Amino acid sequence: MSISEQLILLLISYIANTFSAFAGGGAGLIQLPMLIFLGLPFSIALATHKVASVALGVGATLRHLRTGKLKLKFSLFILLSGVPGVIAGGFIIVQIPDELARFALGVLTIALGVYSWLKPELGTEHSEVHRDSSGMFIGGFTLCLIGVLNGSLTSGTGLFVTLWLVSWFGFDYRTAVAYTLVLVGVFWNGSGALTLGMLSTIQWDWLPALLVGSLLGGYTGAHLAIVANNRWIKRVFEVVTIAVGTQLVLG
Repeated sequence: MSISEQLILLLISYIANTFSAFAGGGAGLIQLPMLIFLGLPFSIALATHKVASVALGVGATLRHLRTGKLKLKFSLFILLSGVPGVIAGGFIIVQIPDELARFALGVLTIALGVYSWLKPELGTEHSEVHRDSSGMFIGGFTLCLIGVLNGSLTSGTGLFVTLWLVSWFGFDYRTAVAYTLVLVGVFWNGSGALTLGMLSTIQWDWLPALLVGSLLGGYTGAHLAIVANNRWIKRVFEVVTIAVGTQLVLG
């Protein structure tokens, strides 16, 4: 790629990942279609996007760890629940028609935003619920299913994790976004990138600009999420989910 094309990649990646880090997911809404528009086949674009999205998680982690709000025990729970699903999803995607998968995920993602919008108080206050054995089992099983989506599809699965942490475990949006970006951004996406890297091809010469944009965008978005109140994060989450879902449905 030319230097000007690399700069365009960096800028778009930075913008996409800033919004994603603020809302708790959705970077693929802009970044993945951009890679396809610039000439990459879908499978190569997906694998390249997954690798770049790890840098989003790293950038957000560098900012969120300074707050000291993430608990190691619950972080390990999210990690161990989701990674097996992510790896399975990487193998499943080659068996599912892409158009059908995109449409179904798009409809479900739009539903997330509408659900959050219809519940004005959802995620505005922090409360710990469903922490008994049955609640943790249901929560972990659902995270594993979301992991399958994360490993097999493109946009919006981080948003699923964010809303699930809010609606089932009682987190406020700020805390849920932090867990999503650190655990999903680094470890789930890292597992997905490794799996897709083995099954497909990564466009390595495009990665430097994408990685820099993702890293800086992740840090910027995480900082904005930390200083913003939960209602602002909730509104951005709703806008991003509906936008991501619409883009997936329209193709």
